[in-house]
Parts: sequence; structure tokens; C-alpha cells
Amino acid sequence: MSKINHSMLKKIFSIKILGGIFFVFFCGFVFYKGAFLIDKLLKDEESQNEESMAPMVKGESDEKVLPSEENLLNKHSFPVASYLPVKKAQASELDVFRAHSSVILDADSGTILHYENGKEERQIASLTKIMTAVLVVEKIKDLDREAVTIDEEAVYADGTKIGCPSSGNCIGTRLKVGEVISARALLKAMLMNSANDSAIALSKHIGGTQENFVEMMNDKAKELGLKNTNFCTASGLEIDGRESECYSSAYDIARIAAFSMKYKVIWDTFKIRDTVVYSMDGKISHDIMNTNRLLDEMPECLGTKTGFTPLAGKSLMLAAHDSTKKHKIIAVVLNDPYMWEDIKEMTHWAFNSYVWQ
Repeated sequence: MSKINHSMLKKIFSIKILGGIFFVFFCGFVFYKGAFLIDKLLKDEESQNEESMAPMVKGESDEKVLPSEENLLNKHSFPVASYLPVKKAQASELDVFRAHSSVILDADSGTILHYENGKEERQIASLTKIMTAVLVVEKIKDLDREAVTIDEEAVYADGTKIGCPSSGNCIGTRLKVGEVISARALLKAMLMNSANDSAIALSKHIGGTQENFVEMMNDKAKELGLKNTNFCTASGLEIDGRESECYSSAYDIARIAAFSMKYKVIWDTFKIRDTVVYSMDGKISHDIMNTNRLLDEMPECLGTKTGFTPLAGKSLMLAAHDSTKKHKIIAVVLNDPYMWEDIKEMTHWAFNSYVWQ
């Protein structure tokens, strides 16, 4: 009997030891998982606090929608500005209610002055051509001597073309297949009259194909730190069946426009009222008209770029300087049927509501 009891005791003792080891292991596991979850919750809370307390650019701030200063003021976009805009205490708020989205930036520092749905991705039509122009002046050393040969794809482009100042309204001499014309002439037509044939011709001349050029555009967008942009054509025309791939935002377009100010030729071209361009042999002439309705009406206007497709709606980018000509702003409206009236109001509001210090 004592042997049986002794054997049973050993078994019970062994079971207790194993149970104790399992209990210790189980407690350790629970402690580890608990500590891990607590640490994760603390980090998530800390991350949320850091995001909500992220440094905002000077100007009209809204923590819920404004990008952080780190994303805004990066080395690729804006230099260190000598002056920063500060909102006046008595300044009113601005509501561009007729636009789908709208943004105003200080062109020198990148400070946001006004922001409504600024990062919402949508089609931007011919505002795309601002980026196309940036690549043209970066890739072509001599715009006057660079000869571009026009092909059928350019000649039969949809929408606005050289000789057709608006879609279906052809009142001048159009480009001809095989015509050789300077890159500068095409740049003028693209920026002044938003000519799609010019954008296509320039993109194929530089990239070999439109697809290659578009890849260069998107690489440039990434280089500038743009988060809400994907180009699919050099002209801004959407690709049938792939319209959702062609998008940007009011904020990204404003940043591209601000970046483009480093190239004087782009903004000198924006200010040309009307001009005549010629083929390289001088035998063919083309009249080019500027779509900027405010060129004579607003002396402070430095240039505009229009955009329209049925999907994108009416969109507009405008740059202007203040009365001292020392400070510049970029204003953008997307899908705004009253874009000219609204962008005038935005410009006046910006210069009446801010001082540069």
C-alpha cells in the first residue's frame, strides 16, 4: 500500500511541476502579448497626437485637411523665402463654393493661404500642360532651333488644336502631316491656346512615344513629392476606358505651377496676347490666340492656364503678384463653372487678407 501511495505521490508531484511550468509559461505569454498591445496602443495614440499637432504652414490653417509642413516645404519645391504671408486679424474667410476644389499658395514659400478639398483627386484636363511645359524646357536646350516633325497622331488630336482655338471651331491654318516646326512655336500654342496637337507633338519628340513621355511626367511628379497626381497623357485628354488613371489635385497643380516659375520662358509665354508662328521653312503660318480673359483686365496677373473636358469640368490656374511686385500667389480652381469670376475674387482676397513679413 505504501508503495502504491509513494508511486501516486510521485505522479501527482510530477503533474504539479508540469502544471506549474505551463502556468509560468502561460503567464509569461499573456504578459508579453499584453505589453505588446499596450505598446502598440501607446504608439498609435502618440502617432495620432503627432499628426494632430504636426507643424502647419503659416497662413490659414486647418489641421484636418492641411498637409504637414514636412510634406509641403521640401527641397524640390520651394526655396527658403525671405518673407512669409501672415493673415490679418480682421481678414474675412473665403468660401469658393462654386468650385469642386480650390487652393491659394504663396508661390515663394509654399504657404497655404486658402484650402478647400485641396488634395481630392480628380481629372484636371489641360492643366496637365503645365507639367508638360516644365519637361519641354528642361529637356530641350534651344527651343528655337529644335525642329519637331508633325505626325498624324498630332494632326488628328481631339479638342483644341492649332487653327482651331476651341473644339470644332477651326478658323485658321492647322498643322500638316510632315510639317517641321520649332519647339518654341509648339510651346506657345500649347500654353497660350491649350493646343492638344502641340502637346502630343512635343511629347513624342522628347519621349519617342506619348507613353514614355508620360512616364517622365510621373517621375517628375514623384521628384516634386506630389502625392495625389498621376498623368496619363501630355495634353490632359483622358484615355477612353482609363479615365480614372488621369488625375491630380488643386494643391498638386498649384505646386507644379509654383515650381514652373523657375523657368522664365514659361511665364513669358503665358503673357503673350496673340502671335503668329511659322514652320521652319517659313512657308506655313499659324495664328495663336491666348485664352486668358484676364490678361488686360488684371495688370497683376502673371498668367493663366485653362482646362476643360466634360469629365474634369472647367478648371483654371492663375498666378499674380501684389502691388509691390515682390510677392506672388498661385490660385487654382477645379470644376468651377464660374472659374474666371471666382479666381479674380480669390486673388483680391489673398492680397487684401495677408501681409508679407
